[in-house]
Amino acid sequence: MNDETNAAAGRNQAIRLGWKELVGKYQKPVVWRSAWQVANTMIPYAVLWYLMYLAMAVSYWLALPLAILAAGFMVRIFIIFHDCGHGSFFKSQKANDILGFITGVITLTPYFHWRWEHSIHHGSSGDLDRRGTGDIWTMTVKEYLGSSRWHRLAYRLARNPLVLFIGAPLMLFVVKHRFPLPNAPAREKRSVYWTNVAVLGMIAAMSLLVGLKAYLLLLLTVTMAGGIAGVWLFYVQHQFEGVYWQRSDSWDFVAAAMNGASFYRLPKVLQWFTGSIGFHHIHHLSPRIPNYNLEKCHKAEPLFQTVPPVTLFTSLKSLTFRLWDEQHQRLISFRHLRKLLQQRRQSAPG
Repeated sequence: MNDETNAAAGRNQAIRLGWKELVGKYQKPVVWRSAWQVANTMIPYAVLWYLMYLAMAVSYWLALPLAILAAGFMVRIFIIFHDCGHGSFFKSQKANDILGFITGVITLTPYFHWRWEHSIHHGSSGDLDRRGTGDIWTMTVKEYLGSSRWHRLAYRLARNPLVLFIGAPLMLFVVKHRFPLPNAPAREKRSVYWTNVAVLGMIAAMSLLVGLKAYLLLLLTVTMAGGIAGVWLFYVQHQFEGVYWQRSDSWDFVAAAMNGASFYRLPKVLQWFTGSIGFHHIHHLSPRIPNYNLEKCHKAEPLFQTVPPVTLFTSLKSLTFRLWDEQHQRLISFRHLRKLLQQRRQSAPG
C-alpha cells in the first residue's frame, strides 16, 4: 500500500501543478457531436418504445427484452442530462437548460434541483465532514459502533445489496425525485413541481396511445432496470478499493478527484451506453468536459493513465464494502469489522 500511496501522491502533485492546462483543451463542446449523440440516443429510444407497444399486444414477456434494452438508452439519456447539468453539453447555457429539462422529464428527474444537489456532491466528494447530499450513505466504523441498535439496523438495511440496488433505484426515481429537499433554493423547488407536471402530462399522453396499465408497467420496468444500472455505476465510482476519504482539514480537491472517483474500465458497448462516465476521475477533476471527450483526454494525457482501473470483475468486490475504517484508511465489510472487534477483545488486558 505504501508504493500505491506514494504513486498516488506523486501523480496528484503533478496534476495539481497544471491540471487546468491539461483538461482545458477538452472542455469545449462540439455542437455536431452533441447533436449526433442526442439523435443516436433519443431516436432508438423512441423506436424501442414503439416496438414495446407492439409487443405488449402479444405479451409483456415479449416486451421485456426490449424494455431492458430501452433502459440502456435511458442511462445514456441520463448522461446527456448530466452533462447539461454541468453546462458541458452545449456552449449555450440556455440550450443546456432546455435539453436538461426535457431529458429530466424522460428520466423522471427534476433538472435544476438535481443540478444543485449534484454540484454539492462534486464539491464535497471524499470529505467525511460533508457527507449526506447527493451521495450514498456511508458511516465510519466509529460512527457505526457508537450508534443505537435501531440506527445500526437501518444502516445495515440501507447497505444491503437487495435494498441498495433493487429497491432504492425505484424509490429514488419514482418517489424521492417528486419532492424537493427542504433547504433547496426556490428555483430548484419549482423545478421539481414543473417536472412533476410534465411527467404527469407525459403519462397522460402515452396512456392515450398505449393504455395506462401497459404504459405504467413498461415505464416502471425501464426505470427500474435503468435505475439499477445507474445506481451501480454511481456506487462503484465512489465505493472501491483504495478510495479516498479525508476530514475537511485534510481534504484536497485533486486527490478527491483522482483517488476518490474511480476509473471504471468497461467493455466498449457498456462504455457507449454509459457515455464514458467510467472515466470518472477525469470527470470529477473537470466536470466541464463533455462525456464524448473523456476517453480522448484519458488517452492523450499519460498522468491520467496511471490511475489504477476498476474492471467489471474487480468491481464486484465493492458489494462487500460497508464502512469506512478511518484508522486504516479503507472501506471494510461487516465481516471484517467483526474480526477487528474480536482482535481488540483478545488483545485487551485482563
